[in-house]
Amino acid sequence: MDPALREAAARGESTPISIAGWLRLTARVAALLLALLICVPLHYLYRLFVYGSPFPRLFLGLAARIAGARVQKIGVPLRRDVFFIANHVSWIDILSLAGASGTAFVAKHELSRAPVIGWLSKLNRTVFVQRENRLGVAEQINALREALQDNWSVTVFPEGTTTDGRSLLPFKTSMLSVLEPPPPGVLVQPVLIDYGEIAEEIGWIGDEGGLNNARRILARKGTFPVRLHYLEPFSPEEFRGRKAIGARARAAIEAALLTELGEPLREFRHDVVPVRYNAPRD
Repeated sequence: MDPALREAAARGESTPISIAGWLRLTARVAALLLALLICVPLHYLYRLFVYGSPFPRLFLGLAARIAGARVQKIGVPLRRDVFFIANHVSWIDILSLAGASGTAFVAKHELSRAPVIGWLSKLNRTVFVQRENRLGVAEQINALREALQDNWSVTVFPEGTTTDGRSLLPFKTSMLSVLEPPPPGVLVQPVLIDYGEIAEEIGWIGDEGGLNNARRILARKGTFPVRLHYLEPFSPEEFRGRKAIGARARAAIEAALLTELGEPLREFRHDVVPVRYNAPRD
């Protein structure tokens, strides 16, 4: 993808797609619909006999692969009673993490109203929160506690927005209030999501709309790596409050990102779109 087109996308302008790109987009959308038509009925059938279902995880992992992601797990994700704290680059993060570990997520309330996506998120027991609804924080914390008990793991993106993959924003720790005090036996495991050299191309930044971003990625030529670094877990009981827990997780993610990049992190601003990649051409 031409850097000028990537910058135009970040400004909210629609990105032109080649004929080959439209063919790839059509094929991937068809494959996603086929996977959905297979997994959703099997999910509801399975739920008639057993409460938990493997099909949301199966579908989300398959969706990541159809979109072009080739997920590699580095380190070992805890299987249960874990609160994953991760950086956030793209909607591909959610597909990759869910496919790798079966985790549920905390997401903005607006997502619950999105056609299809909102419904799929609910199938995966997503906890929807309204950051501006301070009066409802206690209710949201209770929902998080239930998700931990129900799904064994929950992932939070405390940056509050997506970045370019070469930056790390300050963590907003309101949703870590569920760890004050932490539920018995629950650990925190930081996760670095790394797209390597094409992070800026995959990243959903600036004023780019979600539909345009999805079109860009699904029309993209070839595959791309997603390395999920599951870092050393720690007990939240060893830290005084959510801010200390968030700081500890952020420090681990920052150190891992610095190691992967081999250079200092850059300051990230949504109104400035740095481009340093060479995307494959049609």
